[in-house]
Amino acid sequence: MFGFSVKSVAAVLMAVLFASGATHLEGQTTRRKRRESNANRRARIERTIQETYSHRWEVGGGGGYLRFRSGEDLQRNNEVTWWLSGTWYKTQKWGILAETSGAYGNAKVGNTIYNINNPQISQYTFIAGPNYRVYAKEKYAVSVFGTAGAGIGKFDSGSKGIPAENLGLWPSETRAVFSVGANLDYNFYPNFAARVTPLYLGSTWGGTIQNNLGVNVGLIYRFGRIK
Repeated sequence: MFGFSVKSVAAVLMAVLFASGATHLEGQTTRRKRRESNANRRARIERTIQETYSHRWEVGGGGGYLRFRSGEDLQRNNEVTWWLSGTWYKTQKWGILAETSGAYGNAKVGNTIYNINNPQISQYTFIAGPNYRVYAKEKYAVSVFGTAGAGIGKFDSGSKGIPAENLGLWPSETRAVFSVGANLDYNFYPNFAARVTPLYLGSTWGGTIQNNLGVNVGLIYRFGRIK
């Protein structure tokens, strides 16, 4: 009877030790797989980041909004805009951005002797300058830019032949313009992204500086490779 009890106890102890060892081994295996899984995930993310930001070219376009001062003594007016841009990247951070855009709105000229109510105006810009990518992750990127060039102002296109200056508008002319802003990208794929760009546009129609704020939204396509 006593011998049977010893054997039983020994068997129980052996079972407990075996179960404990199996659990320990299972835990080690699970942790090893988790570490391998995390390492694979990090490697995949790094490959995606490299693939995304090693593209040589970015092209894009879309629409936007600009708050514009159309005359020295006039209220600011709202304008809808379009834009097209291209960026050539020398490295994954530094590039040269070129952009053309158009803006359309109605100037708030108020009551005048000409009986013209809020004539339509438009401007077109052609600018270029450096672009620097300050943040680059798998899904998000941020770049900042500073550009300058020429702007064409058409401030008498809706004035029925009346000179723009007679309505308190800037003269229709070509003048220097400059802009700074930030491109905020969300990557759908390594070569395709949505972009939002808050920006400042400085224009010099009439020989003075107009400080205008706006935002662009659109889509970006990337292609080519930095060698």
